[in-house]
Amino acid sequence: MAKFLLSVHVLAAILLIGPVTVAASLFPRYARQALADGPEQRAATGSVQLLHRICRVYAVAGISVPVLGVGTAEVMGVMGSAWLIASMALTAVAAVLLGIAVLGTQDAVVTRLDTPERTSTSTESLIARLPRLSMITGMFALVWLVVVVLMIVRPGSTTGA
Repeated sequence: MAKFLLSVHVLAAILLIGPVTVAASLFPRYARQALADGPEQRAATGSVQLLHRICRVYAVAGISVPVLGVGTAEVMGVMGSAWLIASMALTAVAAVLLGIAVLGTQDAVVTRLDTPERTSTSTESLIARLPRLSMITGMFALVWLVVVVLMIVRPGSTTGA
């Protein structure tokens, strides 16, 4: 049972966390184009809306990854391990980064794009927030990188790694 749960957990992480990480990372680039006046604005607007939808849907589906992880850890009897507790804390940090910072800014951009009368001041303030969004999505990806390393190395594990 442990091998099955571990396999499903790893597959869910790859199929659900990977796409949201890539979509969130691409969003600021296309948002900058969509908010600016130019020939790429229309195509970029469609891309921004698609990337935002991917982030929202995969964020909700991604909740299954830590749920499966806790189930797997319970079956394996490693719930009290320091590496697992650190991974769970980092997962919570990633969830907060995605749920509040990333999706919040994305919502603001998509709402602005859906508003017919755009003021230059509000658009400029959103464009000014995009470098911060890029940094936060980078932190989101970095947190998941650390979680993956912890899951593979597992300090004190019997795998000899």
